[in-house]
Amino acid sequence: MSPAADRHELLGLSGVTCGYASEAVLVDVDLAIHRGEFVGIVGPSGAGKTTALRVLAGSMRVAHGTVRRHPGLRMAYVPQVETINWSFPVTVRECVLMARVHGRRLPWASRAERAQVAAVLAQLDIGDLADRHIRELSGGQQQRVFIARALLGEPELLLMDEPTSGVDVRLRHEILHLLDDLNDHGLAIVLSTHDLNGIAAHLPRVVCLNRRVIGDGVPHDVLSTDVLERTYGASMEVLVHGGMPVVVDSFRRHAPHPHPHAHPHPHADADPHAEPHVHSEARP
Repeated sequence: MSPAADRHELLGLSGVTCGYASEAVLVDVDLAIHRGEFVGIVGPSGAGKTTALRVLAGSMRVAHGTVRRHPGLRMAYVPQVETINWSFPVTVRECVLMARVHGRRLPWASRAERAQVAAVLAQLDIGDLADRHIRELSGGQQQRVFIARALLGEPELLLMDEPTSGVDVRLRHEILHLLDDLNDHGLAIVLSTHDLNGIAAHLPRVVCLNRRVIGDGVPHDVLSTDVLERTYGASMEVLVHGGMPVVVDSFRRHAPHPHPHAHPHPHADADPHAEPHVHSEARP
């Protein structure tokens, strides 16, 4: 939990079960998000991470259980950038302004709205990209644009689906540092990720999910061999490097069996330190 976090609950799930058609994706899930927390949800593909975020965001109904929300809670949801049509003909400024949908009386942006967008873009270090078309942005810049859209509503809680998916190591660190800075200023953040070592291990709190909550706590406690094997259904090892857990796949390739008719090399048992023997042929 970040230093800014307290025990004031913003959102809570109790015994939540939900899914699509007749298939349950989440089963009996208990989860509480408090003010100022920074939480990572990890798990294999199809484990229900995106579904959990949608339930928290209020865009998906539950079949069983209860969802608690603090009255007047301001939330923002950032989807995976891969789901966005980046060829849509808008600039960065226009894209961010589209997030202002409540209480607008005129089709064009007011002076106050333009000033607010400029301030948010500057906060995220993309103020110089305001007039650039969104298709011309890098992966890290695209993610910052959607964070800017989310921040325009001054949320207390930011929900993000795979914010570092498809970006390289440098951009991953850049996004993580940005989110850490926003969290230091009091913004609660819940994100889903596949990246155990690059993202989850650096967060104050990790939730391991595979339809059910398998583990919930600080990385040192949750990123354990037992919890990860129950979460991913595969053998995994956890090492400690620099005081942090490092997850590695414990798969080992077996040495190939020798062919039953194979013959050893004639020099296989030769002394490796012996001088090489050179054959010479007499010239006629």
